[in-house]
Amino acid sequence: MLTPRHEHHDHPVLVTGADGFIGSHLTELLLEKGYAVKALSYYNSFNHWGWLEEISNPRLEIVSGDVRDPHFCKHLLKNVDTVFHLAALIAIPYSYVAPDSYIDTNVKGTLNICQAALENGVRRIIHTSTSEVYGTARYVPIDEKHPLQPQSPYSASKIGADAIAMSFCNAFQLPLTIARPFNTYGPRQSARAIIPTIISQISAGMKQISLGDLTPTRDMNYVKDTCRGFLAIANSDNTVGQEINIASNTEISMADLLTLIKNTMNADVEFITDEQRLRPENSEVFRLWGDNALITSLTGYQPETSLEEGIKLTCLWFQNPANLARYKPGLYNL
Repeated sequence: MLTPRHEHHDHPVLVTGADGFIGSHLTELLLEKGYAVKALSYYNSFNHWGWLEEISNPRLEIVSGDVRDPHFCKHLLKNVDTVFHLAALIAIPYSYVAPDSYIDTNVKGTLNICQAALENGVRRIIHTSTSEVYGTARYVPIDEKHPLQPQSPYSASKIGADAIAMSFCNAFQLPLTIARPFNTYGPRQSARAIIPTIISQISAGMKQISLGDLTPTRDMNYVKDTCRGFLAIANSDNTVGQEINIASNTEISMADLLTLIKNTMNADVEFITDEQRLRPENSEVFRLWGDNALITSLTGYQPETSLEEGIKLTCLWFQNPANLARYKPGLYNL
C-alpha cells in the first residue's frame, strides 16, 4: 500500500510530467494526502515549472530534467517509493508533423523510466496510457480487451510505450500497472483540447467559435476524478500487471458538449468549422466510451464529478482573467 510518508522519510513519490495538466493536479492530490512528492518538470532555460508554479508546499521537491536522458532517469529514481509516469508529448495534431519526437519522449522515455525503476528497486510504478490507443470504438463500452488501433503517430507512440512498460512487468517482475485515462478535462488543460478551445474563445468575447469535427463522441472525466483513479490504482495490490481504464462509462458528442458549455456560460455564439482543425479521415477517432468495471471491481473507484458540475468548475477557472491570460484564444495551437 502507498502509505503517507512523514517529513523525515527519504522515500518520496515521484510524478513525471508533473508540470503538465493532469500531473500538476495529481501532485496536489498527493500533497493533500500527506505524501512527500518529487515532481519532474520538463527542463527549459526559463527555469519555468509549468503548472507547478501554482503549487507551494514544504513536502514538494521540484526537479527539472528530461525523461529522454537515461542517465538522468537513473539518478532521478534513486530512493523513490512509487512512480507515476505521466511525462509525454500528447498533442495529436503535432504528432502529424513531428512523429520522431513522440517516439523519443513517449517510447524511449518510458523505457528509461522502467529501466531506472528496475535498477533502483522502486516499489510501484503507474505508467500512463491514453484512451487514444483504442482508436474508434469497435464496440462500446470499450473495455481493456478492445483491440489497439494506431490511428495517429501519437496513438502509435503510446501503444509502443504501453508495450515497453508491460514487457518490464512480464520479463523482470517490475511491479507496474498501466493506467488508461479517457478524455480528461478541467482547469489548466492545454489550449489545444476542445473544452479550453471553446471556453477560452467565448471568454475572450469571440462571437464565432472555430472548431473541428463535432460528430465524434468522448468519455469525459473531470481531472480530479482522473487523479483519484491514479491513486486508487496505486493503493491496490490487485492492480499490478493490469491495464486499467479510468473512465466515466458514458459518452457525449462534441456538438452536445458545445451546447452544454454555451448554456453554462450563457453565451450567444455560433460555431464554425475550421478546416485546419479537422483530422485526416482515417486518423479521427469517432467514438470513445470507456468501460470502468475493472477499476471499480479492483479498487472500488467511482467518478464523483458529474459533467455539468465539472464544466461549471472549468468555466469558472477559465473566466478568471489571470488564467485566461495564459491562453491565446485567437490562435490555433497544434
